[in-house]
Amino acid sequence: MIPARYAASRFPGKLMQDLGGKTVILRTYEATVATKLFDDVIVVTDSKIIYDEIESNGGKVMMSKKEHDCGSDRIAEAVEFLDVDIVINVQGDEPFTDAISLAKLIDVFKDDDKKNIDLASLMVHITDEDEINNPNTVKVVLDQSNFALYFSRSPIPYPRDKNAGAKYYKHKGVYAFRKEAILDFYRLPMQSLEATEKLEQLRYLEYGKRIRMVETDVQGIEIDTPEDLERAKKVWK
Repeated sequence: MIPARYAASRFPGKLMQDLGGKTVILRTYEATVATKLFDDVIVVTDSKIIYDEIESNGGKVMMSKKEHDCGSDRIAEAVEFLDVDIVINVQGDEPFTDAISLAKLIDVFKDDDKKNIDLASLMVHITDEDEINNPNTVKVVLDQSNFALYFSRSPIPYPRDKNAGAKYYKHKGVYAFRKEAILDFYRLPMQSLEATEKLEQLRYLEYGKRIRMVETDVQGIEIDTPEDLERAKKVWK
């Protein structure tokens, strides 16, 4: 599922911006389909503009029936009555979505017979100090089994001792959920951590869900700002 909201706060209309002759959302949809990993790929949107864009290009798209604050809520509404076990959430602003990283997410659940993992997500090791301190870069800290302990826009862990060897990981907003986990998320109210950081993944942690993080070395480009779009255009060429 690809949640696609037109009115993004930092870059309104970004999904309909041109990237190499096609819109960002269409590029993301086509890249996801091209992985050939999924039984189905569906865009879920609140926008007639995005709906028409996907439908007119032969893609599968659903219109949200309700207003939603985040992509997980939008997906939960869409999958509530679908016969699925695992749902992958690919962000609509990631036109460089790659098959290798998504396959790693899917593999996490193949060996999880006891269902210890509620959802899985991707992370990238980062070393650039500007990126570590950038509030638009969401960081994650882990336990010894690579389950998420916390996500933050702040640099975590705080480098009080810079010689301690801490590693920093950027969270990539690509998730794989068990259906029951995302439906629980949909039914439970937002708590203070999610409201403060404006990070939906914190709702899962606040309610005791376990998020298994999977490292990838594929950075990709998330289009959050006009500058990101210009960078993506250069990469696309």
